[in-house]
Amino acid sequence: MPRLTAIVTGRVQGVGFRDYVQRQALRRGLAGFVRNRDDGRSVEVVAEGDESSLSAFTEALHKGPGLARVDDVDAQVREEAPKFSRFSVEY
Repeated sequence: MPRLTAIVTGRVQGVGFRDYVQRQALRRGLAGFVRNRDDGRSVEVVAEGDESSLSAFTEALHKGPGLARVDDVDAQVREEAPKFSRFSVEY
């Protein structure tokens, strides 16, 4: 199954970005997680699902919610064994 791993940098912490990512993932039937990184300016996203859903999800990561500012999305997709059963926000 395709698995997307992405690091999103910019103003993406404290602006509702993780909730936005979760809504976008659930809307597309993806499983995985989103969490803030310790650097204070990036989030990590892991998502599994079909290629077209992951592609649309990646586009959504580039946009973000209204208060966010996405400077970069470093994303990779690899074939992996399914690992997740739902999409969650990790704290």
